[in-house]
Amino acid sequence: MRPNLSISLMLTTAVVGFQANANSIDLQSLDTASKVERISQQKQQLALQFSQRYQSLESSLKNRITEQHLSASISDIQAVQPYSAFSRQLQKADQNYRTMKGVDDFTDSLIELRIADVSMVEKWQQGESPLFAFEPAGDDSNWQYIEAYDIYGQLHQLDVYQLPDVPVLVVDSNGAKELRAGLQAMQAEMQRLGQQTNLTIDEPKVKKKSNRVRRSVLSEDIQPLSTTQLTKIRLNDDQEPWISGKAEVYAIITGVDPSRAEPQIDLVEMPYLDYDGQDYYPGQTIILWPRYRWGAVDMILMEQDDGTDYKELAKLLVSAAGEILDMIPAPELQGYAIITQITSKIIDVIPDGVLTNDDDYLDVYYTLMQNTPYIDRPGAGGNAIATFKPVTIEPTE
Repeated sequence: MRPNLSISLMLTTAVVGFQANANSIDLQSLDTASKVERISQQKQQLALQFSQRYQSLESSLKNRITEQHLSASISDIQAVQPYSAFSRQLQKADQNYRTMKGVDDFTDSLIELRIADVSMVEKWQQGESPLFAFEPAGDDSNWQYIEAYDIYGQLHQLDVYQLPDVPVLVVDSNGAKELRAGLQAMQAEMQRLGQQTNLTIDEPKVKKKSNRVRRSVLSEDIQPLSTTQLTKIRLNDDQEPWISGKAEVYAIITGVDPSRAEPQIDLVEMPYLDYDGQDYYPGQTIILWPRYRWGAVDMILMEQDDGTDYKELAKLLVSAAGEILDMIPAPELQGYAIITQITSKIIDVIPDGVLTNDDDYLDVYYTLMQNTPYIDRPGAGGNAIATFKPVTIEPTE
């Protein structure tokens, strides 16, 4: 951990104008690299401001952030000084962030302050002063160090992969909320582009009560639903530096539409898959087979990162999949072999596409077949091991 006073003083003057400049610029019109740089600048400014206001916020933050609850939301922090200029800055910063991420229509807040690791809570609660950190801009594989401010506004440089031995509070977004909102934004944009994407949310669905006789009559016309469940999964490496916190993983299911020669792209939220090196047993339905032709799909595993513009990612997926089918003169003759071509094109464009510190490609499962179980099957890249189980869901009686 190396302090650098001169850099801290320069950054203090360099970042204070971010909010004012953001007000005069159409954030949606910025290119992706510019958005990513502004997001990092915004988090840097907030980290510096939190460090400068720590004494007035310390008691409230310690009440909110515990070993059971590792973060404080914007609303939690604003409650301390609800009518202050800092509170208004927090609200504006959150608005700008949601706009640049393309999720403003799907969530009302995202930014939070969280402690980097549960092991730091005790030291901090007992009085050790924290550092205030933020994620750098750019691809995390190119990060040289993590910058963090102490409570005197002095800048320190932390190792990217070695967890610090002092408490660190990170200016970040709520990853689970952002992923949910981002997937909803992707679905909406893909549907706007004519791609009838389905989004599977990992939560129990509450069914409306209906007349028992009527339900029995309707069930006579409903066919059993063929599905595949993910019953076990493990990641060897979730591609995350310590400052990024828990992984936020989702799946892209690729196939071909059952009624026309068009790509089918569906999205699956996987919020339980927090850390690498652990087995998870979700029992999650991830493939609805009536949505795909030939009883075959591929599954790409992705990890959400800070630079993703979800609307742009949706456009990228639709364009890549459509491009492959347009290049194939007779897709019907190739059968399910074209699914791998669609998947490979998507994998090819995501890491090297228009995103910066974009979503990390984790692994891919090629040619998952209907009515076929797979036990501890490795992904093509060897990073994931998963078990899949075919399940037929009968109509409600």
